[in-house]
Amino acid sequence: MRLTTKGRFAVMAMIDLAENQTDAPVNLANIAERQGISFSYLEQLFGKLRRYQLVNSVRGPGGGYRLARDAADITVADIVIAVDEQLDATSCGGEENCVDARRCRTHHLWANLNRRMFAYLESVTLAKLVASEIGPEPEETLRRMSFH
Repeated sequence: MRLTTKGRFAVMAMIDLAENQTDAPVNLANIAERQGISFSYLEQLFGKLRRYQLVNSVRGPGGGYRLARDAADITVADIVIAVDEQLDATSCGGEENCVDARRCRTHHLWANLNRRMFAYLESVTLAKLVASEIGPEPEETLRRMSFH
């Protein structure tokens, strides 16, 4: 289970858009240059983000993209879902047919991980990322989570 380049790049590009949005729309070529992402790849991602109503496009000279909603109302989960990113730790895609058409013994373990991962991504907004409010977990939290 991994977040692929598609999801990572979409989140990076949305942070860039939120940080650089002013009265004028943000040019996709500028985002591509700043983030080191292929322009054509960003076009594909922004097409999906637009269909999911996370961004609006402005055509013509001086055109580009704007956030369709306030950054505080867009979550990382929204962005990942919009670009068709699958975050699934189960081997069966949630169908419970992991082994010989029946649920495996670890199905609930991985399904619970999916729910926790999604809940975390839903709790992180684009505004929090822009404000750099997301940092490493405190050492105390990590110690409680360790399995020593």
